[in-house]
Amino acid sequence: MVNAAAAAYDARPWTQYYDDGVPARLNYPQVPLHQFLRDTAQRVPNSPALISSAKLPVLGRQTSAMTYAQLESASDSVAAALVELGLKKGDAVAIVMPNCAAFAICFFGILKAGGVVSAANPTYPPDKMQYQLNDCNAKIVITLTLFYDMLKKLQPQTQIKHVIVANIKEYLTPLARTLFTLAREKKDGHFLAAVQANDFWFQDILKKYQGQKANVTVTPNDVALFQYTGGTTGVSKAAVSLHKSLVANMFQMDAIMSVFKVPGEKEIILGAIPMFHVYGLVVALSLAVYKGGRIVLIPNARDIDEVIACIEHFKPTLFPGVPALYNAINNHPRIKSGEADLKSLRYCISGSAPLPSVTKEEFERLSGAKVREGFGMSEIPTATHVNPIYKENRLNSIGLPLPDVECRIISLDDGETELPVGEVGELIIHAPNLMLGYHGMPTETANVLREKDGKKWMYTGDIARMDEQGYFYIVDRKKDMALIGGFNVYPTNIENVLKSHPAVLEVGVAAVSHPDRPGQEALKAWIVKKPDMEVTEKELIDFCSQKLAPYEVPRRIAFIKELPKSAVGKTLRRELIQMELDSLNK
Repeated sequence: MVNAAAAAYDARPWTQYYDDGVPARLNYPQVPLHQFLRDTAQRVPNSPALISSAKLPVLGRQTSAMTYAQLESASDSVAAALVELGLKKGDAVAIVMPNCAAFAICFFGILKAGGVVSAANPTYPPDKMQYQLNDCNAKIVITLTLFYDMLKKLQPQTQIKHVIVANIKEYLTPLARTLFTLAREKKDGHFLAAVQANDFWFQDILKKYQGQKANVTVTPNDVALFQYTGGTTGVSKAAVSLHKSLVANMFQMDAIMSVFKVPGEKEIILGAIPMFHVYGLVVALSLAVYKGGRIVLIPNARDIDEVIACIEHFKPTLFPGVPALYNAINNHPRIKSGEADLKSLRYCISGSAPLPSVTKEEFERLSGAKVREGFGMSEIPTATHVNPIYKENRLNSIGLPLPDVECRIISLDDGETELPVGEVGELIIHAPNLMLGYHGMPTETANVLREKDGKKWMYTGDIARMDEQGYFYIVDRKKDMALIGGFNVYPTNIENVLKSHPAVLEVGVAAVSHPDRPGQEALKAWIVKKPDMEVTEKELIDFCSQKLAPYEVPRRIAFIKELPKSAVGKTLRRELIQMELDSLNK
């Protein structure tokens, strides 16, 4: 049975269901990631690369564009400055910014200097920010004025020697900058009178090092990125990725999207997914730069009014996003009323969390775009699976492995036996975009990266299955699986059922301590209702009872205003469980 199961995966049946023209294997250029910025800047120097904008009263939306030649030159200046500040090849530099032009400039500048990008969510609480800065050993941090004071308070507990400071207004139009200075800069916390000793203004750096380059040789085998995991299952870990890993995934995603046959310069990418996460870095920023497309920068994707306004104004064609964002757009009053439309969109890739069929179908109805669910990990940056664009898109499936990605489903009991097609087990992956390991964590690395059949495989911790055609389905996380009445129960399956109820906007399900049976687990659901809709606990329990086995039905339901989520939209079940513990301890 084992040999037959292995043969089924070795046959890679998924390649037969690729869209026409998508190859099963790819050739990857042996160059560092920033080489593609240099190539694009030479090919289309005057094409817009980064679009910054602001909506002003009366005057409407003010827009400025940075060209590829300007992005190349500015990132060269940053690289030269970092080297003069003492950056050695392989040193990490922290970026603490939302999506903005300065982020993109610094990302490529750090790479050109031979540094390692360690981007942090700027909304992290101080203790989490301090942990990441210390873990990556950053001595230089690049940030916005809004976060400068917070970083200076942390500095004595870190190795930080220099902070480089930009202002969010710097790449707006002159008129927008002036009005921002007068009306919002102080009120919103962006004003900074001066930087302290050993710190630098970002614009001063660009002027001082204009026309200079870093004399550093960077190879495909050098480390490019420390991507910190979302920490949904514990302490955040830095997944270490090489330049060649990021290049490989960029080419894999390009191969999937090549079926559109659209010139890269015609692509307009909605840059709403955070670039401090590898999803935004690869699928939004890096892929756009490789193709020569323009990126509409969205600093705060939680501002749905602004997201929709930017879609209206800039008419993006590509929208990498997450289910929570698509769902929020679906339910926005201006979209529901037809006042605003999404018709410019051609292709949307959904990742980071399961995509409910109701969310997908409604977004496709409203936009006319093809919305395709995919799957990826910080440890295999960033995508490994996606549904075909034109061929069959199977609901609730993460789709087919990308070119050169190998997958297996193995036994949850022994972690070795390869299971027959259709059976549920742990998903393991071997791919050219696999991480090197976790920074400074050899034990954790050994737990997830294991040798099998002469190859290194990532043990994902995701419970999954593969059908006969090679489509994969995520059942749940191993750590989230609950034991109810002697049966294995998967919270994701219950969430999918509850999401199909017309009154449910969002839902999280987790196993908590049974209120009446010490030592046993019980299921609880936390519900966010749709605006202006009502539903009772009993109605939802009855609804679940019609679609689930009795042991799968959550008997306790709480109504809340907002689910706790990671920066890329994953529901944080551990925080739901903590909410339950806190309520019991009151």
